[in-house]
Amino acid sequence: MSKTQTTPATTAGPDVTAASAQFLTPVVLGLQALAVNGKQAHWNVRGSNFIAIHELLDTLVTNAQAGADLAAERIVALGLPVDARVATVAAKTAASAVPAGFTQWEPLIRAVIADMDHVIADTQAAIDGLDEFDLTSQDIAISIKAALEKDRWFLFAHLAE
Repeated sequence: MSKTQTTPATTAGPDVTAASAQFLTPVVLGLQALAVNGKQAHWNVRGSNFIAIHELLDTLVTNAQAGADLAAERIVALGLPVDARVATVAAKTAASAVPAGFTQWEPLIRAVIADMDHVIADTQAAIDGLDEFDLTSQDIAISIKAALEKDRWFLFAHLAE
């Protein structure tokens, strides 16, 4: 029987790995929360702008899940595990502004945007913090922030006068 030996998936040192995980983990957790709360909003939005917002929220959820996957896979590629179970996400993210039940479109959009702003702040902190450690991880955070800001713009456009 042969013995299988494993090697790290990357040549990054432990400082890079630890820093990347430290800065990207809150992004992963925030995006997971945003995906769940975005779907909650998607199901319960009401009012004259229903279909447009309903569809935008589906796009937001898809983008949040893709961003969480991208950031989590970077952490794992560097050799560390990710804990994004529901209980962990609930314990380590800000309480959602999204109401539990049917909600008119305007306050619902404001709530989703408030949730997005928390994730955008964590993502900016990752961008700033990763600058001196890992430019590849920083690039991932930059792409996530760009997608979040685009989705935020699309939702905010419904509120702008």
